[in-house]
Amino acid sequence: MPTKSFAVLFCAALLGAAACDKKSPAASSSAPVPAPAAPPPAVPIPAPAAPAAAASALMSPENATAKAPDVFKVKLVTTQGDMVLEIHRAWAPNGADRFYNLVKIGFFDGCEFFRVLDGFMAQVGIHGDPAVAAKWQNANIPDDPNVPSVSNTRGMVSFATAGPNTRTTQFFINFADNSTLDSQGFTPIGKVVSGDAVLDKLYRGYGEGAPQGNGPDQGRIQAEGNAYLKSQFPKLDAIVSARLMP
Repeated sequence: MPTKSFAVLFCAALLGAAACDKKSPAASSSAPVPAPAAPPPAVPIPAPAAPAAAASALMSPENATAKAPDVFKVKLVTTQGDMVLEIHRAWAPNGADRFYNLVKIGFFDGCEFFRVLDGFMAQVGIHGDPAVAAKWQNANIPDDPNVPSVSNTRGMVSFATAGPNTRTTQFFINFADNSTLDSQGFTPIGKVVSGDAVLDKLYRGYGEGAPQGNGPDQGRIQAEGNAYLKSQFPKLDAIVSARLMP
């Protein structure tokens, strides 16, 4: 099954590092030198089995159409600590609505940060169950125009994309000032407002994904899910749970 990838690269110094919702691995170039290996993180806490209603929601992207509040917060419990994201619908209404619905149905529980590039970003959002991932792989949402006052700087959250109108479930959190992405379809939907230090703890020793680097192959993640990641990339960090906050 094809994977999704950046349609464009954001600067010459980071040619292989662009955050992506990969459809075409060949679109990326060689990755930067990976960071030194860090001690392996704690084993992720398995998510409880989803009740029938939740399981049905995970398999039904066509029903994930609720309108998000103007501003809402999401608590990400990760294997390196907790983060709170604040999502702004005014910045990206389509993106905010999709993120809100994904969190509501527990989509991100157990998702692994499969592409973490030092000095650039951490990418996550392929479901660990291949059957669920397949349902959402082509559940695209329309693009949102970029808001001039909002930029891909450290801590900002954006959906990955493979080109116009191809955002689905993958998102990334910026490690640095990546404002060159602003005009390339990577419209921020929110920002980290608590737990910023967690970003620097996420394991990044695998570097860029295959075939450009030694990291996970997105096609295999789609086809094999977390079983592939846990067997071959055991040091990856993960989202244990993502929940809407009061």
